[in-house]
Amino acid sequence: MTTTDDFRFHAHELIVDLDAATTEMMKLISAHQLSGPEWERVTQWQHDAYERWMTYLNARSYPESGDTNAPH
Repeated sequence: MTTTDDFRFHAHELIVDLDAATTEMMKLISAHQLSGPEWERVTQWQHDAYERWMTYLNARSYPESGDTNAPH
């Protein structure tokens, strides 16, 4: 796998987790369940997933512009 492929693979994993957590949060909002242990669990999951995503994006060192595998 190239560096770009590695980035995309891991980014996809993180995005899927963040999307799942956000979806669960929205389900609870739609059900008017904005408190209690399930709300706490899901909001923590969503927060952690967002933090993992942002940490990954901010920690990336992107390939030099001469790298043919760099994202366009």
